[in-house]
Amino acid sequence: MTRRRAGNRPPTSKDVAALAGVSQSTVSFVINGKHTVSEATRLRVQEAMRKLNYQPNAGARTLRTSRTNIIALFVEMNEAIDANETTPYIDAIVTLAREHDYDVIINTTREGTTALQRLAGKSICDAFILMDVRRDDERIPAAAELSLPVALIGRPDNAMGLDVLDFDAREAARQAVDELANTGHRHIAVVGDVLNQESGRFRFVDDFYAGARDACHEHGLDFSLVTRTGDGWTGVRDATGQLLIHADDRLGIIVRQPRVTEWLLRALAERGLVPGRDISVVAHCSNLAAESCQWPVTNVSTLPEEIASQAVLTLFSRLSGDTSAPKCNLIAPTGITRRATVIDWNAR
Repeated sequence: MTRRRAGNRPPTSKDVAALAGVSQSTVSFVINGKHTVSEATRLRVQEAMRKLNYQPNAGARTLRTSRTNIIALFVEMNEAIDANETTPYIDAIVTLAREHDYDVIINTTREGTTALQRLAGKSICDAFILMDVRRDDERIPAAAELSLPVALIGRPDNAMGLDVLDFDAREAARQAVDELANTGHRHIAVVGDVLNQESGRFRFVDDFYAGARDACHEHGLDFSLVTRTGDGWTGVRDATGQLLIHADDRLGIIVRQPRVTEWLLRALAERGLVPGRDISVVAHCSNLAAESCQWPVTNVSTLPEEIASQAVLTLFSRLSGDTSAPKCNLIAPTGITRRATVIDWNAR
């Protein structure tokens, strides 16, 4: 039962100490993460804080520790961005940050260097995560000059001493091709990006296509990369004819991104084609996205939670004094999940 306070005033650390049966200094130790407090005492203080709905004064904590307990996350969000691809990263970053008593402020614009310098200048965050990192990302020189930890999700050509986390897209594509090769397919068509839009900007995109091409060559499979001529649904629909050139000869289609996968399935349905019966489809997307499609799609997961967690943990390590060499962690795919959209030609 929550204690009543005179005048319904906000709870103080003194109230927490009284309810927990400890000293105010002990409450301060728990709030500031001191390791001299026993686990039983820490849990008792935290329970008292919960019952009283006590929130430590952020300003006072910053003065004591020179920390704001805030991470700034830079992620591009606009109508052209596939939220199904981006949201799992954001959710994982926010969840893990909260587990460490950190909050996350999110910048969704493409201000780039200006926004980065503005937030750093205000001293309102302890560290930065930059998503959607391009090969020649303009934010990196400014980020490298900051005196705060910065983690990059995506590999630039020059990280300038910053920590980097990325997914091994080349291996993901290889696993997708291996699945189709092992199930007796003869032709592989990969849904490409919009002409002159993504090519060369993101390393993971280039790696994915290169990995698919190389794996097809090793398996002796026919390979084609079909570039879309326009954005959105119409771009996928217009490319479907070229994707289906070998539809009558054990064709498998590989596609990146959740929304593009949904558009592809829609385009196939318009032509009366059923994935897993008439044609095979393998996607590179999260498991949740794959399971949510019209036909549950065989997929290699992008592991957004794992990459996001590694980025946050890298920042906490730096904040704790880790001065080791910059990291470049390439997260390997954990395998393919076969669902309803792949035909096993060997069993027919």
